[in-house]
Amino acid sequence: MIYLDYNATTPVDPQVAAAMLPILTEPFGNPSSAHAQGQAARAAIDGARRQVADCLEAPVGGVIFTSGGTEANNHALIGAARKMKDRGRHLVTTAVEHPAVSEVCRFLETEGFHTTYVPVDGTGRVDPADVDAACTDETVLISVMLANNEVGTLQPVAEIARQARMRNILTHSDCAQAVGKIPVSLATLGVDMLSVAGHKLYGPKGIGVLCLRDGLTLPNLMFGAGHEAGRRPGTENILEIVGLARACELVAADVVEDGPRLAALRDGLQRDLLAAFPQARVHGHPDLRLPNTLSIGFPDLEVARIMALMPEVAVSAGAACHGSGSPVISHVLAAMGVPEAYAHGTLRLSLGRPTTDADVAAGLAEIIRAVSAAMG
Repeated sequence: MIYLDYNATTPVDPQVAAAMLPILTEPFGNPSSAHAQGQAARAAIDGARRQVADCLEAPVGGVIFTSGGTEANNHALIGAARKMKDRGRHLVTTAVEHPAVSEVCRFLETEGFHTTYVPVDGTGRVDPADVDAACTDETVLISVMLANNEVGTLQPVAEIARQARMRNILTHSDCAQAVGKIPVSLATLGVDMLSVAGHKLYGPKGIGVLCLRDGLTLPNLMFGAGHEAGRRPGTENILEIVGLARACELVAADVVEDGPRLAALRDGLQRDLLAAFPQARVHGHPDLRLPNTLSIGFPDLEVARIMALMPEVAVSAGAACHGSGSPVISHVLAAMGVPEAYAHGTLRLSLGRPTTDADVAAGLAEIIRAVSAAMG
């Protein structure tokens, strides 16, 4: 298998697995217990919290471990909206957010909130002026992803957060697709909240983080005992918390060096595919884009056909085939105004830390072969 789908998920790094392995047996105590086994478990969680905070340049006390990026987004948006509902019930987000944000907004609309979905330009990037113009005296929360999961476009989150602070509006950024690929800092972005998913940065699945700026508190989503400083009940998932922390430690050290390498591989792949198929179209911002991501559309083809012709290459489609059997254009490509002829034939290729020159060369050859065959 030639794996070119790292934006979907990443393998657990061997160093992460090595950090997790001892936790399967020691310490096995409940971290809420006062005895030595329990306190050893508590120490492991406390150490992991510091590692995550260091990676994200966030306050240690603002790190809340969750079951993943989706829970972190839910806690951020629902918690912030309910906290601020007496001041206003207006939310602002973009037309290209992941469903883990957009569907939460739609849920909040059933509780009396209303949402403005700000459009993006043809590169998938939102204009901070448009976000600011969408805000009113009733706006209590803005949520804008840092990096788009489909086309890789980076959003001007820091500028949006700066504008929001002047209006006393809370801000959140879904950083699931960005952490591990570019440097991500709560302090530098200036947002009030950011979300992370462990499986996107070579950590285990089923673990994530919600980071809060210093002094911010949110209402709970769940209720029970006083775990996570009373913010998320349930005995902590020590095994995966330790794994996520080690993953954060590794990406903090590697991201600056690995980014240019992946960008060079991606740019070569893009160049060679466009040389083979001049009629193809690259989606996303040409410069302000994740270094590992290439979204490319081949006109008048169906992506399912292309993928079926190269079963040993793992990629993602830019259009999903739903239960009806009819192809549905990605909401991201639709928001960008990508013509249907290109959207239906779009592949998302995403590289990762283990990707080699040989992987890219082999993947390129298979994609050229499959697209040529699909063209008939």
